[in-house]
Amino acid sequence: FPEDSVVQTIQATLAQRLLAQREANADSEWPWFEQKLTYANARLAQALMLAGESTGDLPMMEAGLESLHWLVSQTVIDGVFVPIGSNGFFERGQSRAYFDQQPIEASAAVSAYLSAYRITGNPVWFDEAQRAFRWFMGLNLLGLKVCDPATGGCMDGIHDNRLNRNQGAESTVSYLAALTELRELSRSSSAAKLVMGVTDVK
Repeated sequence: FPEDSVVQTIQATLAQRLLAQREANADSEWPWFEQKLTYANARLAQALMLAGESTGDLPMMEAGLESLHWLVSQTVIDGVFVPIGSNGFFERGQSRAYFDQQPIEASAAVSAYLSAYRITGNPVWFDEAQRAFRWFMGLNLLGLKVCDPATGGCMDGIHDNRLNRNQGAESTVSYLAALTELRELSRSSSAAKLVMGVTDVK
């Protein structure tokens, strides 16, 4: 809503609060908004990045990108996207939780990385979006497909030794949202032709 001054004021206020939260917690080794990585992590960095872009605040946008880049370093292991597990999360100075892994983490990562790709034009971000999406397709620590492309459903996550085979609304929406964002990119950019493993949902 670029012409709505009320919306713009709210955006600027919330973005400044988020930036202040980051400045209160971040340092060179931990450029993050809190002293813990918890839930839908990529959305925090994405919000700051997009607010900075929208308001023309370059330092804000760069702070969001820096945090997102650091998040990649915490969630990629041997070339595989490994989101922070919900069974303990990741408190600074402690061991991170590897399980249970939630679809919302992969979906948030896909969205944030595609935003970074759109803003910067750096194909590395597109590669990261693909990597995160492939978590649904079986490129994860268990090597098991989390989504069902034939129905559009999605399992509720990954335990340390099995899938959670319940297909809840949040999980399915997370998968379909990530799929939709990749498809939207395919309509506007030749880069999306690189997307692998995206199957039609009927």
